[in-house]
Amino acid sequence: MTLNGWLQIAVFFGLVLLLTKPMGSYMTRVFERRRTWLDPVLVPCEKLLYKLTGVNPDQEMRWTAYATSMLVFSAVTLVLTYVIERVQQYLPFNPQHLGAVAPDLAWNTAISFTTNTNWQSYTPETTMSYLTQMLGLATHNFWSGAVGIALAVAFIRGIARKEARTLGNFWVDLTRAMLWVLLPICIVYSLALVSQGVVQNFHHYDTAQLVEPQTQSVTGADGKTTTTTVTTQTIAQGPVASQEAIKMLGTNGGGFFNANSAHPFENPTPLSNLLEMLSIFLIPAGLTATLGQMTKSPRHGWAVFGAMTLLWFVGVLTCYWAEAQPNPLYHGVNQQVSRLQPGGNMEGKEVRFGIANSALFATVTTDASCGAVNAMHDSFMPLGGMVPMVNIMLGEIVFGGVGAGMYGMLIFVIVSVFIAGLMVGRTPEYLGKKIQAYDVQLSMLYLLIFPTVILTFSAISVLSSMGLSALTNHGPHGLSEILYAYTSSAGNNGSAFAGLSANTHWYNISLGLTMFMGRFLMIIPMLAVAGNLAGKKIVPASAGTFPVTTPLFSVLLVSVILILGALTFFPALSLGPILEHLLLQAGHTF
Repeated sequence: MTLNGWLQIAVFFGLVLLLTKPMGSYMTRVFERRRTWLDPVLVPCEKLLYKLTGVNPDQEMRWTAYATSMLVFSAVTLVLTYVIERVQQYLPFNPQHLGAVAPDLAWNTAISFTTNTNWQSYTPETTMSYLTQMLGLATHNFWSGAVGIALAVAFIRGIARKEARTLGNFWVDLTRAMLWVLLPICIVYSLALVSQGVVQNFHHYDTAQLVEPQTQSVTGADGKTTTTTVTTQTIAQGPVASQEAIKMLGTNGGGFFNANSAHPFENPTPLSNLLEMLSIFLIPAGLTATLGQMTKSPRHGWAVFGAMTLLWFVGVLTCYWAEAQPNPLYHGVNQQVSRLQPGGNMEGKEVRFGIANSALFATVTTDASCGAVNAMHDSFMPLGGMVPMVNIMLGEIVFGGVGAGMYGMLIFVIVSVFIAGLMVGRTPEYLGKKIQAYDVQLSMLYLLIFPTVILTFSAISVLSSMGLSALTNHGPHGLSEILYAYTSSAGNNGSAFAGLSANTHWYNISLGLTMFMGRFLMIIPMLAVAGNLAGKKIVPASAGTFPVTTPLFSVLLVSVILILGALTFFPALSLGPILEHLLLQAGHTF
């Protein structure tokens, strides 16, 4: 670890801190339907959309209607994306003449982008046409991101309102999240990325002559080896910048290229790298300020921000330390930091980003439900790779995905308040509302669905040939690859330990189901909690009320998150990355 690396991390966090309150204040004005500087342009567009779709913006919804509208919208857009993938060979903007996407892969991808996961079991530049990338995938990045923001705002309304039956109007929240929040930022952001060298065109792929021809040997099914000499390279391109912007801002993560944000056409410079990391945290961090302002308790919003920050810093510290350590298997090799070498583990990392920015990016992208990568997590040291996995296992509530991180954290807040109430022998209260058995039961249901889905599918894959046949590594690292895949899918993250060849019938179907359950089965109890909170009375604070605006509350919240995560996943982690770390120190690898 170096001073330069820590300075880069400090600059990143300083910018996040600087942008949190302005972004949160702006979103508060948007969702409370107060005037903003974009209203003269966007209000007419909003009214036109409501007129065309028959939406009454003044009609609010109970939590059941809100959930139903969200599910219907998601189902329709899922089918739309599936159809586009299956018939892309007949559609325009396909200069490479790519064929239809296979049914199981199309199913997996449609669910992946609908659920804000963006898991990619394919190579995008050789599988998806330009139209599919834009109309099927990039649009879903807007839709799924807007759904997450709308759900978070609905939950915050449930906390803020008293003796109310409704949580707002889903169609209004969805529209405002897209028109006022995601779209304007992405227009400016896309142009900024283009200025850094991110491509944006509809050209055919280029072909370049190799300076040094490469020889490749391939062994066929008959056992015969064929040797060919490769003299050219195909250079993919396309409408990348427009997809890259919403991919990061909406914490989606699915790349235009297989190398994702490690590809120079997606992330060419240190400045683009900084912008991409900032955009991941921009809306989730801003929602903590929105929480404080809409509930009339700004200090509570900052207490939640503090808890998230503590978890983020521990993750960055651990990952950076692990990746900066020398690999114990490289005996007699100088791995110390110098002017000529970065030291530590550079496998799977881009030289232009180095260890500090690779560790920071990996932590940020899995603190949120983004899943974009600028280094290959499968090549991290065991403990370094464990950090992204643990971030997702905790529920991606460390700022989290757009909206999803906030409502996930608020579920933990309710559980923490309940535990605090038990400790002092009083009925727990949260911002003046009594937390009762119904709220805790639904909150625990939310928290139990997540590990149940992950561990069940992981166990089936580990014990079956259809799961093990896709592994390229065995032993504890192979277990980590399978565990990471289902954790990433259930957490709607989308990043991967890429040693798992997931484009098989089993993984396409099972990971698709995991993504579906990790998104929608968890949203239902969350909205039920929000609806129940909205109907409660406000009771005055008393001497026995546990304050949720202090550093003590932040520490309690972090403790509850870590204890629940450790109790749930430590056995699996001990057989995966922790065992691999111990074996690596003893000189073994897989």
